[in-house]
Amino acid sequence: MLLVPMDRSQANHLKAYGLAYSVLERGGRAEWLLNYRGGSFLLADTDATRRRAALMGVTVQPIGAADEAGIRGTVSVSNMEAIVLEKATRVAIYTPPNSAPWDDAVTMALEYAEIPYERIWDTDVIQGDVDDYEWLHLHHEDFTGQYSKFYITYAGAPWLEEEVARNEEAALAMGYPDVPALKKAVSRRIRRYVEDGGFLFAMCSAPETLELALAAGSVDIAAAYSDGTPPDPDAGAKVDWGSSMAFRDAEIQVAPSVNSFSDIDGHQVNTPWRKELGAFTLFEFSAKFDPVPAMLTQNHESVLPDFYGLTTSFSIDRLKPGVVQLAKEGPWAKYIHGAAGEGTWTYYGGHDPEDPEHQIGDAPTDLALHPNSPGYRLILNNVLFPAAKKKKLKT
Repeated sequence: MLLVPMDRSQANHLKAYGLAYSVLERGGRAEWLLNYRGGSFLLADTDATRRRAALMGVTVQPIGAADEAGIRGTVSVSNMEAIVLEKATRVAIYTPPNSAPWDDAVTMALEYAEIPYERIWDTDVIQGDVDDYEWLHLHHEDFTGQYSKFYITYAGAPWLEEEVARNEEAALAMGYPDVPALKKAVSRRIRRYVEDGGFLFAMCSAPETLELALAAGSVDIAAAYSDGTPPDPDAGAKVDWGSSMAFRDAEIQVAPSVNSFSDIDGHQVNTPWRKELGAFTLFEFSAKFDPVPAMLTQNHESVLPDFYGLTTSFSIDRLKPGVVQLAKEGPWAKYIHGAAGEGTWTYYGGHDPEDPEHQIGDAPTDLALHPNSPGYRLILNNVLFPAAKKKKLKT
């Protein structure tokens, strides 16, 4: 067997996920040793795997039967678990047709780790093509139809005008009266994808705005964008938090001059009451009793530097009962997980784990300079999570 250590002895943590994925793609055997040396992998020892590990710069350790038995003995009697990975997950990224890979941390992580993915967009979601994939990541989209309120700072920018035109064209082509109506329909279809057994992962503005769109009911959150007039709270508009998956009772920010979606985000990055970044701490879970949270938090570091996004963090008092906090910073959750129907969702606040102050137009992050990034490891944990052999898991 080949042990792929995932503690600090690993030369390239991010590509190690790609190595494990490639074994599954070829129909090979792989196990995830939760809480053992940072969440190490145990792979069948083949010439192909050794060659690929060498090309990728991934540290592997050939082990004999006695060493394997020793590892399994350690795992069996401690707060660890060996999880069999069954097959390579089919991955989709919900992203605009003209987006660049460096626009999105998940896309960059997949490309660097050499994990294949396909792009889908609104038409693919509405028509049900999304169901062809086990794992769906949401690009940093604004599902409220407000274009992330970029008009406050970037009015007249060609890229923003192109985004508006593209979305309006899509809404018209699919028979929706406007972009907010289209995005609400897309949001509902994504929720159905999860309920039918899909695995959803989202970062930055996507978690907050998806949830707001699901809860919006008859509230036109984007009215502030269209005519500068907030929705009238006394005109029969209703917010239905029973339709959301993670959040409840949020105060929606309808002021057109305030670049914030709601008080779900604790850091309020583009407002006068912006909070400073600190560090967030991963919770430690029992791999035997809580294997799902344990998979999602495998890392060689437990305290990570925080990073901004349009949604940076999640106010703990806005979480629904049953939501699992995977990491927190003070009064805010950074990383959360939950179930809906037969599937699960995982939300990770912030835009780019290695670019804490990311701005539009900044140079792309070169992950070759960050091969051991603990922040990016959390993303890749989510990619392998659906490959785990299904058990009755506590979540």
